[in-house]
Amino acid sequence: MAVLEGAARRTLAVGRRALGLDVPAPDHTVAVLHRDETEVPGLDKSERAQLDRIRLMGATGAVLMAIAALGIGAQPVHQNPVSGVRVLGIFARAHTGSLAMCMFGTALVIGAWLLLGRFAIGGLAGSPLHRLTRSQLDRTLLLWIIPLSVAPPMFSNDVYSYLAQSEIAARGIDPYSEGPVAGLGIDNVLTNNVPTIWRDTPAPYGPLFLWIGRGIAELTGDNIIAGVWVHRLLALAGVALIVWALPRLSVRCGVAPVSALWLGAANPLVLFHLVGGVHNDALMLGLMLAGVELMLRAIYGDGGRPDRLTATNLPPFDGRAYGLLIGGAVVITLSSSVKLTSIIALGFVGMALARRWGGSLTAVVKAAALLGVIAVATTLLIGFASGLGFGWVNTLSVANAVRSWMSLPTIIGIVTGFGGVLLGLGDHTTALLSITRPIAAVVAGYVTVRMLVATGMGRLHPVGALGVALAAIVLLFPVVQPWYLLWAIVPLAAWATQPVFRVPAVAFSAVVSMLVMPRGAEFQVFQIIGAALAAVVCFALFFALTRHTLPWRAQPGVSAPSQEGTAYRVTS
Repeated sequence: MAVLEGAARRTLAVGRRALGLDVPAPDHTVAVLHRDETEVPGLDKSERAQLDRIRLMGATGAVLMAIAALGIGAQPVHQNPVSGVRVLGIFARAHTGSLAMCMFGTALVIGAWLLLGRFAIGGLAGSPLHRLTRSQLDRTLLLWIIPLSVAPPMFSNDVYSYLAQSEIAARGIDPYSEGPVAGLGIDNVLTNNVPTIWRDTPAPYGPLFLWIGRGIAELTGDNIIAGVWVHRLLALAGVALIVWALPRLSVRCGVAPVSALWLGAANPLVLFHLVGGVHNDALMLGLMLAGVELMLRAIYGDGGRPDRLTATNLPPFDGRAYGLLIGGAVVITLSSSVKLTSIIALGFVGMALARRWGGSLTAVVKAAALLGVIAVATTLLIGFASGLGFGWVNTLSVANAVRSWMSLPTIIGIVTGFGGVLLGLGDHTTALLSITRPIAAVVAGYVTVRMLVATGMGRLHPVGALGVALAAIVLLFPVVQPWYLLWAIVPLAAWATQPVFRVPAVAFSAVVSMLVMPRGAEFQVFQIIGAALAAVVCFALFFALTRHTLPWRAQPGVSAPSQEGTAYRVTS
C-alpha cells in the first residue's frame, strides 16, 4: 500500500511539474527573456544628424525596391500597367539588372533598420544612453512604408488568390468548396493570376476576411490593379493597428515603446511582406493586438502593469471595464475570423482575467465561460451575417500541401526521407511527415498549456506568454512562410528584451528578408548570382562612402552596459 501511495505521489509531482504548477526559480524559466528598460534622454544634435541619414538611407532602399518591382515584382499576368510601356517596361525586360536593384534596395533598408536600432535599443546586450522619440520613429516608419505601399506587390502572389476567392464569394458560390478554376473558370482573368498550385484549392481564410473581400470584389470587379490597391489599404490598416497597440502593450511590460516599435513594426518582414506582399496577416495581427490591449485595459486599467498592482491600487471592475473586456474579446475573435491562429490570445487574457478575479479554479471556469460565449456568439454572427457559413474549418489545412524549409517538423521529415533514399530504402517522406507533424502539434499544444498556466499563476506577463506560445506554434507549424515569424516577433517585441531573444529575432528578420525572391518565383541561377554580386559591390561602395557619416561601428555614448531598468511611467 505504501509503495502505491509513493508511486501516486511521484506521479502527481511529475504531472504538476509537467503542467508548470511546480516550477524552478524565475531566473530558470522563460521569464529570463524580459528585463525592464530604462527611460533615457532624447538624441543629441550629432545623433539627430545621423538619424536623418539613416532615414534617407532606408527611404532610398525602399524607392529602389519599388522601382525594381515594376519589372520583377509580383505583377499580374493580365492588366499589367507597365507592360509594353517604353520607359517603365524596361525593368521587365532587364531581369538581372532589376533583381540587382531590388537586392541592393533590400540591403539598404535592412542596413538602415539595423542602424536605427542603435538609437532604439542601443546594443543587443545593452541599453542606449540616448533614444529617439516616438515621433521620430513614426516619421521614419512612414517614410519607409510609402514607397512600398504604392509599388506593385512583391515577394508573393497571394493577393491574386484573395481577389479570386473574393470574386467567388461575390458570385454567391461557396469559396470553401470551390477553387478559382471551378468557381470562376480557367479562362477568367482573376484565375489566370492565381499561382497554379492554388487554382484548384478552396479558400483557407476566415469568413470576416472573405466578407470584406467580397465587398472589395463588388467595388472593383475584374479590375486587378484597383483590387490590389484596396487590399493593400486593408493591410495598411492592420499595420496601423499594430502601431497603435504595440507601444501601449510595451508600457504595460516596462519596455520602451520605441524599442517595441523598432522590432515589431519597423521590422523588414513587416515592410516587405505585410506592406509589400499585401498579406492579410497584417489585419490579423493588428486586430489581435488591439483586442489584447483593450482587454488588459479592462483588467489592469489604463497603462497598468500586473506586477505593479496590489489589492489596494487595483482599478475598479465597473461597467466601463466590462465594456472594454467584451469589446476586446470581440476584436480578438474578429482577428481569428481572418486567420484562426490568433484565437489563442483570448486564452492568455482570459487567464489574466481569472487571476484578477482571485486565481481559483472557479475563476478560471468563470472567465473561460464568459469569453467562450463571446467568441462563439461573435463567430456565429459573422458566419451567418456574411452568408459564408463555417466551411472554413474544413479548409484550414489547405496550405499543408507546401513543404516549407522553415518548418521544423517538415524539414525533419524531408531530410529523413532523403536519407532513406540515399540508403536505398525508398522515399518515405510523406509517411514521415504524417508522423513528425502530429508530434510537433502535440509539443506546440503542450508549450501553449504551460504558458497559460504560467499566466494564470502570475509568473509571466500575458503578452510575453502569448508571444512564447505563438513562437512555439510558428516554429512547429506544418508550413512556415517568412511573414509567419511576425506572429511571434511582434507580440514578443513588447515584452522580451534580453539578447537571448533579440539576437535571433533580429538575425532571422534580416536574413530571411534577404532570401525571398521579389515575386516568389524562380530565377535562373546565373541571374541570381550576377544580381547578388552586383548588389554586394554596390553595398560595399556605399559602405565605403558612408563609413564616417553613419554609425556602422558602435560609438562612445550610443549605449551603456546592461543594467537594471527603471519601470516606465504609465502613459497611454
